[in-house]
Amino acid sequence: MTSQRPVRVRYAPSPTGDPHVGNIRTAIWAWLHARHTGGQFLIRIEDTDQSRKVEGSVERILASLEWLGLDWDEGPDIGGPYGPYVQSERLDLYRAAADRLLAGRQAYRCFCTPEELDAMRARQREQKRPPGYEGRCRNIPPEEAADRGAREPHVVRFAVPEGGVTVAEDLLRGPIEVANDTLDDFVILKSDGFPTYHLAHAVDDPAMQITHVTRGDEWLPSLPRHALLFDALGEPRPIYVHTPIILAPGGGKLSKRHGAKSVLEYAEDGFLPDAVLNFLCITGWGYGDETVFSRERLIEVFEIENLSLNPATFDMDKLTWLNGVYLREMPVETLAEMIAQRLERELPADVYRPLDRGLVEEATPLIQERIQTLADVTPLVDFFWQSEVPTPPADAFLQKKFRGQPVEAARLLTASARTVEATDPFEAAVLEERMRALAAELDVKVGDLFTLVRVAVTGRRVTPPLFESMEIVGQGVCVDRIDAAAAMLAEVPQPEPS
Repeated sequence: MTSQRPVRVRYAPSPTGDPHVGNIRTAIWAWLHARHTGGQFLIRIEDTDQSRKVEGSVERILASLEWLGLDWDEGPDIGGPYGPYVQSERLDLYRAAADRLLAGRQAYRCFCTPEELDAMRARQREQKRPPGYEGRCRNIPPEEAADRGAREPHVVRFAVPEGGVTVAEDLLRGPIEVANDTLDDFVILKSDGFPTYHLAHAVDDPAMQITHVTRGDEWLPSLPRHALLFDALGEPRPIYVHTPIILAPGGGKLSKRHGAKSVLEYAEDGFLPDAVLNFLCITGWGYGDETVFSRERLIEVFEIENLSLNPATFDMDKLTWLNGVYLREMPVETLAEMIAQRLERELPADVYRPLDRGLVEEATPLIQERIQTLADVTPLVDFFWQSEVPTPPADAFLQKKFRGQPVEAARLLTASARTVEATDPFEAAVLEERMRALAAELDVKVGDLFTLVRVAVTGRRVTPPLFESMEIVGQGVCVDRIDAAAAMLAEVPQPEPS
């Protein structure tokens, strides 16, 4: 099933909050389909449910797409030939479509109250019948209904054909046949004058020349209804692509603790847009054995027909691994700029000296192989900018080899401070050579000595490469920190012999 028209796809979110990963994945696939085929990708805001609208949501939706690099050809912010691109600004079009259906006896006014509908549903449950509207207002004469409609609140329902079947097609599943008597007469225009999703998209998609509708497979039960609406309005049906959901690890609904966060939360957590784009695209689609795709490669090879019908599982470990791959392949100067921007946000000015961009560029190669997200950066390198690094507690030094031996640890640190002080030139390679020689002279394991120095200089046991870090911190600061640690340990009471 292919479209003879140039591909036009839309991402049509509701402004009810930040878009979650499942919703954004559908946008990614639609965007890739448009870019792969040389078609167009547009944004339409579906805000017909005004009660659920969240202030600022539209701006965050657009910001999410911008962060991912999903550019659009038409939309609420840039306009286009088929605007407006916000459904609440298109109410006259929906009213006109409903009037056409009413005039053709393909829709009717329904005056049932919420209480009457609740009673109907209760009866259906009691009688173990499937839920659905029972057509109570369907046979009201049109003239009477029009007269009452001018005075009474009502909705407009679509009159599903009685008897027969409706065949609707999904690109991934083929024809789907549904008996019309299993469909109820669904609401297309609400009492407040706003359309339901059913009518709104059946009006907007043909008006905007949409060729493909990519949406979650929770909309599959509505597919025959939408096919009937398109036919009644005399419009060509779009090609539907219903995509499976993303499952949590082990199955079940994906929750926030499994990764169901918004795209902007992933940005804040230190993930890269290309990594998130890559990950979400391949979560439900594949191309041979490839896993890591550039944006250009995805556009080149993506075929929407190859989406999987099976629900995909959200794999946070895979996303984190992919992000690390992108970080390691990034040019150092690009990564350094990202690191600098993050450090400027995260390092409090009252504790840290001003950020030196040159120093950031020096530090970046030391951690590029060690980080998986940008959130890993600050805990690894903040000691470079601390105006004062508090001497770590004794327990940080007195582990494993030096447990219960504060005096010995202090002796080794004092010797290390003098070696560091005498190292000239103060360069990582020379410093490492001198410290290895000191370890041999003191008859202590290299790793044990280096750990003591690492904790004294950086305040932690895990850091970028020690001597490269010490070169960046500077000779005088390193000596001061090591001497301070030695002095502190010398004051620690020696444990009594057991």
